[in-house]
Amino acid sequence: MSSKLMRWVALDRASKIAGIRGDRPAEETWCATAEEIRADIREHGVRNGVLRQHYDTEALDASTLLAAVFGFLPRGDQLLRATVDAIATDLTEDGFVLRYRTGETDDGLSGKEGSFLICSFWLVSALTVVEQVQEATDLMERLLSVSSPLGLYAEEFDTSAGRHLGNFPQAFSHLALIEAAGRIILHERMRELM
Repeated sequence: MSSKLMRWVALDRASKIAGIRGDRPAEETWCATAEEIRADIREHGVRNGVLRQHYDTEALDASTLLAAVFGFLPRGDQLLRATVDAIATDLTEDGFVLRYRTGETDDGLSGKEGSFLICSFWLVSALTVVEQVQEATDLMERLLSVSSPLGLYAEEFDTSAGRHLGNFPQAFSHLALIEAAGRIILHERMRELM
C-alpha cells in the first residue's frame, strides 16, 4: 500500500507544481491520475474501515500513517481516524509502534523485530492530524525519554531490553522526529492564536 500511496504523493505534488508553473494540461492530467490512485486505494485497500498493508490482506502496516502525514485523506475523514486508531491500538507494544506484525507478513525474515522509531514518530504526527494532540504529546514524551545519551535514535527500539537496535544513528528516525515535533508545535501555536 505504501508504494501506491507514494505514487499518489508524487502525482499530487507534481500537479501542484504544474499549477504554480501555469502548465494547466500537466496539472489536470496529474491531478486526475492522483485521484484515480486515491479512489483505487479507497476501493481495494480498505478492510473493516481501515487502510491495510496491501490489497490482499487484513494485516496492518504503520506505513499507512503516511496517509495523514502527506494529506492523502482530509483530517476529518473517518477512514483516516480509524486507521490511526487501529495502528495505535493494534500495532503498538509497550508504547511504541511496530512496522507490522511479523507473524502476519511474509517479509522473508525470521524472528521478532523491535519497534520502529520512525513509525512511532509517524504516529505522533498522525495523532496530531486527527486532533488527538494529548495522545500525540504523551507518545512524543515517551519517545524523547528513550533517546541515546547524545539525543540520537536508532532504527528500532527494543522495549523489553530498553536499548536501540539496527542502524545507529538512523537519519529517517530523526527526520520523523522533526516532523512530529513540528506538528505538535504548530498545533500549539495555532491554538494560541485563536
